[in-house]
Amino acid sequence: MYHTAVFDLDGTLLDTLQDLADSANYALALHRLPCRSLDEIRRFVGDGVGLLIHRAVPENTAEALEALVLQDFRAHYLLNMENKTAPYPGVPELLDRLRAAGVRTAVVSNKFDGAVKGLCQTYFGGRVEVAIGESQGVARKPAPDTVFRALAELGVPPEGAVYIGDSDVDIQTAKNAGLPCISVSWGFRDRAFLTQHGAAAIADTREELAELLLK
Repeated sequence: MYHTAVFDLDGTLLDTLQDLADSANYALALHRLPCRSLDEIRRFVGDGVGLLIHRAVPENTAEALEALVLQDFRAHYLLNMENKTAPYPGVPELLDRLRAAGVRTAVVSNKFDGAVKGLCQTYFGGRVEVAIGESQGVARKPAPDTVFRALAELGVPPEGAVYIGDSDVDIQTAKNAGLPCISVSWGFRDRAFLTQHGAAAIADTREELAELLLK
């Protein structure tokens, strides 16, 4: 059994897609730029909000305009990130099972740090011990920096820890951190995509994930 589970947030623990899309389209419309579909936003997420907006604005958008769109996205999202977001069914119960079994838990995300901490507190409270997002001076995933910081804050060694996520970025993050990776197929990338990008273990349900974590 693993002593620590380090989770991605968006697409793994929380279904945040609609709120991300709403805030992105709010910022795009504010600057008279074309809005994006939900499926487009799904493909754009995973590498931080800067790249989300870079992918969402039209090609060859001026850097100054893109920066304004990102600024307005951040401001809108911070006020609206809990409108339609919710844990995937069974996630709170999964975290409770891990806690009861003595497994430590952390979240690392490419979402900006204030949003990560706020969402984890709102939806999980004490179920998640450490929550770390993108911040200045810390390399975002797939660099292992946020994973190592989470483990350090928990006071646990990398040996015996596992990383759980829903994307190719997460698979690479686990590899870079030297941790085993369990991918989940209910998030923003499907099983075929995860397999194509080297997933070694895939959970299709929260129950399957619990079995892999607690075996």
